[in-house]
Amino acid sequence: MTRRAGKRWLWALALLLLFLAAAWFTECSPARFWARRGHLTDLISAMFPPDWGYTSRILTPLLATVQMSVTGTALGAFLALLAAPLCAENLQAFGPVRFLLRLLIQILRSFPALILALLATFVFGLGTFSGTAAITVYTFAILTRLTYEDIEAAPLAPYQALCAMGAAPAGAYWRAVVPGIAPSYFSNVLYLLETNVRHSAILGYVGAGGIGLLLNEKVSWLEYSRVGMILLLLFLTVCIIEGISSLLSQMIREERRLSRRKKRALTGAAVFLLLACTLSLQPPDFSHTSLRTVQAMVSGLLHPDWAFFFETDASGLGYLLLETVCIALAGTCLGTVLAVPLSFLGTGRLMPKPVALGFRLVIMAIRSVPFMIYGLIFIRVTGPGPFAGVLTLAVCSVGLLSKRFTEAIEAMDFRAFHALEAMGVSRLLRIRYAVLPQFLPALASAVLYRFDVNIREASVLGLVGAGGIGAPLIFAMNHYAWNEAGAIALGLILLVWVIDRLSAALRR
Repeated sequence: MTRRAGKRWLWALALLLLFLAAAWFTECSPARFWARRGHLTDLISAMFPPDWGYTSRILTPLLATVQMSVTGTALGAFLALLAAPLCAENLQAFGPVRFLLRLLIQILRSFPALILALLATFVFGLGTFSGTAAITVYTFAILTRLTYEDIEAAPLAPYQALCAMGAAPAGAYWRAVVPGIAPSYFSNVLYLLETNVRHSAILGYVGAGGIGLLLNEKVSWLEYSRVGMILLLLFLTVCIIEGISSLLSQMIREERRLSRRKKRALTGAAVFLLLACTLSLQPPDFSHTSLRTVQAMVSGLLHPDWAFFFETDASGLGYLLLETVCIALAGTCLGTVLAVPLSFLGTGRLMPKPVALGFRLVIMAIRSVPFMIYGLIFIRVTGPGPFAGVLTLAVCSVGLLSKRFTEAIEAMDFRAFHALEAMGVSRLLRIRYAVLPQFLPALASAVLYRFDVNIREASVLGLVGAGGIGAPLIFAMNHYAWNEAGAIALGLILLVWVIDRLSAALRR
């Protein structure tokens, strides 16, 4: 065995031990799940056939969900394009400005959209304006980070040439840098749009509009046929958005060309949709907003409860953060194990087209369900606790990772695969020797990204009783215990920062 192979086995063993430790800490019990599996099948069978007569009641909040997603994604993407050059080191922005902006981005991206929406309701009142504000901030934080990293990796010779000729740095940025990063930027925007539809679908839990309030209500009242109808319409919405995203992505990568007339029609439709969503947005409701409440919120967040911060028992911040990390780690690992075979089965270059299409629809259906709904379902199977959180994040990880893995496989060089096929080598061996060596780097990158996402999503699963830091944070905010909320927020920021540093080191 070579030294390099030995290191890989050591990494694999270390990861296995970490997974087992996280599974033990979160009380994962396959036997308990198997014994109570009937609860899961009963829930699913109760959702189908869905209540078709309930469709008209769903359409208005569903349109509000799409409205929040479109407007919030567009505004966040535009602001990210403005802020990214001030964060990029190679564009030589003013040092203190770059440091403060990067710090702001790091703080904002530590919080899931649901927490941002709850904060927004204290300022803008209940309704879709708060949801849109949360989606805007969430998109801005994620996309600014991705965009300035793209800028730092891009060649800057055209930008430097324009600056040497006397062009203003801002003008040189828009003329020389933006066209170079445009394919990656628009791909990230389209991905976030699809993600934001699922985020917007749960913002109603905290009064931020959309279909989330209706969904929570029907789950709580055990009206599962209506829950099935809501999820079916969400699935169709995600299918439409993914179809449009796929078409636009092909155009961005120049894999598909449209006539100038069709491009103008497509651009006009996109502008019309954005204007319609933005102009019809519900205005903020300041009637119940108290300046004293806002001041107390800001003061409490800036002056955290240090006694709670350093508390070491099972109700203290350290234990809750450790539980959140373990839920995210166990869920990510389990989701990866399930996503790898699904991604191969959903790849048209490895499987017959009808089979691949069927598995892709399954993956899309998994991805279209908001993670809070999975949490509510698994709570009824395993009971309250972190095990439900692990299962929730595992299923959510399957949806995203399967898509990322499938895209990575589709983009591979298959000449070695076809050469082995011509030699009569079996399909499994062809995958082992011709596909896996190309697949592993993409797998590692996608898994690290998903773990980062799962840390944030695990931080709100406590809202439905699935463990982690979420329940204490949301309860503290709802009870105006801002000093305690500030301590939890600080702990979450530090946790995300540490995970981010570790992920960066692993990528290198």
